[in-house]
Amino acid sequence: MAASVEIIRGALIDVLTTIGVDLEDLQITSAGRREVVRVVVDRDGGIDLDLIADISRRIAEILDVPPFGDEFDGMYVLEVSSPGTDRPLTEAKHWRRAQHRLVEATLVDDSVVTGRIVHADADAVDIEQADGELRAVPMSSLRRGVVQLEFSRAASESADEE
Repeated sequence: MAASVEIIRGALIDVLTTIGVDLEDLQITSAGRREVVRVVVDRDGGIDLDLIADISRRIAEILDVPPFGDEFDGMYVLEVSSPGTDRPLTEAKHWRRAQHRLVEATLVDDSVVTGRIVHADADAVDIEQADGELRAVPMSSLRRGVVQLEFSRAASESADEE
């Protein structure tokens, strides 16, 4: 019997909320005699490695003892990470956390807006397009977005700072 995602999710949400992170995803899969517990967390301002280590310790403390430890048939492997850049932007918090990033936004009418997020809140996302035009897109008009990787931006910004 594999561990119940819903039972484990319930155990983790309170702990993660107290340290200021959101549980973005939880998956439990079998890998031979072990179960792999994959936890994806995020927060405004991002996640660093020290926080990932702290979160991992706190989750292990919960999963290593009954009643939650009893959910696993044998050993488990815990993997804690933050969402990758390929995570689709589908919720207001995702758009807010991608502020200042270059995105490709697909609207509910299947049109596409590409530009940099200037501001995002629960109501709308302001996207500065390549021509400098600022477009306010209501959250209700957004289907999803994808962050575009920029390899040259960091280099050009650091050159400007010198």
